[in-house]
Amino acid sequence: MIVLVINCGSSSIKYQLYEMPGKKVLARGLAEKVGEESSFLTHRRDDEKFEIAKPIPNHKIGIELILSCLTDASMGVLKNVKEIGAVGHRVVHGGERYSDAMRIDQDVLSCIEECCDLAPLHNPPNLIGIHECRNALPGVPMVAVFDTAFHQTLPRRAYMYALPYETYERYRIRKYGFHGTSHAYITHRAAEMLGKPVGGVNLVTCHLGNGCSMAAVRGGKSVDTTMGFTPLAGLVMGTRSGDIDPAIIPFLMSKPEYSKVAEIDKMLNKKSGLLGVSGASNDMRNLTEAARKDGENSRAQLAIDMFCYRVKSYIGQYMAVLGKADAICFTGGIGENSPHIRKQATDGLDLFGVVMDNEKNESQRGKEMDISMAGSKVKILVIPTDEEGWIAEETYTHVK
Repeated sequence: MIVLVINCGSSSIKYQLYEMPGKKVLARGLAEKVGEESSFLTHRRDDEKFEIAKPIPNHKIGIELILSCLTDASMGVLKNVKEIGAVGHRVVHGGERYSDAMRIDQDVLSCIEECCDLAPLHNPPNLIGIHECRNALPGVPMVAVFDTAFHQTLPRRAYMYALPYETYERYRIRKYGFHGTSHAYITHRAAEMLGKPVGGVNLVTCHLGNGCSMAAVRGGKSVDTTMGFTPLAGLVMGTRSGDIDPAIIPFLMSKPEYSKVAEIDKMLNKKSGLLGVSGASNDMRNLTEAARKDGENSRAQLAIDMFCYRVKSYIGQYMAVLGKADAICFTGGIGENSPHIRKQATDGLDLFGVVMDNEKNESQRGKEMDISMAGSKVKILVIPTDEEGWIAEETYTHVK
């Protein structure tokens, strides 16, 4: 079966085409700056790269362009779009209703729309992608794979906030968690690496990139996670603050420059995190280089230290929640490619039985590997994430 995976953002469309069940990638690409004059699409087939600079005024045109690339005689891999057997859509928010991927019908569409209030930047473009794919590929089964689904196994004591209970009853304010497709994939892959069934592994999974989250996984199921009602909570991220004292918000709103909700929201989501602390960059590679040049008292080094301290703090917290862990797993752009960050985030955890092999750690960038010392009670695994592959597998499972 040929499965197309679509991830629609507000101004982008990411896609990958798979041959299932072998999960062979046939083609992939990204349409960027949708709705802008400078829009373009990058299409890849094997080692070939094609760049198409042309107006993509909306997602409808973007989907049509993607399908034409996939069937183009010179750069495509399909003779006809009718070869596509299913489409899997990344959907950020499924609320409390969905703990699994779902074949899309009117009921599922209505739920996704209802959750737009909870994910106003993500669910609306996700919906647009679904509608446009249904129009372009009539009769082809569509599957929604929810970012929040993996974390729907959190117990009430973990997902509830200590706010007046009516805020939950009326507005469903609670911890939802995100990056679920990544944490789910890492959990299953870690189980394979450890030679255990998924239901038999306890893990601390660390998705570290521009957006960052961690999860405590007991018996293959998420029992806690760092992101909360929104993706703003938890770890220090590229431009997001992570956890702060909530009283900071009304305090800042009493100041002229932060008197509007939109200004506070922009500060917390776009101007904080690594960028806000360093004043230089949200890219860990740039900060690592700046810290090397400017020394340990630089703001770049402070941003790195704060980032690693928060990761280490949550590792300790989640080890306590789990009682026993089989492995700590690193993934994401930083988790997969920054040996220094992995080392700093796990230094001093010998008490928990976590011992890194520094030579293995330094030799590994972007590859799957066990970087723990022989005899370490808790393994340290580096596992490149494959969110699109996970969506393809979930889609295939629900339509085969």
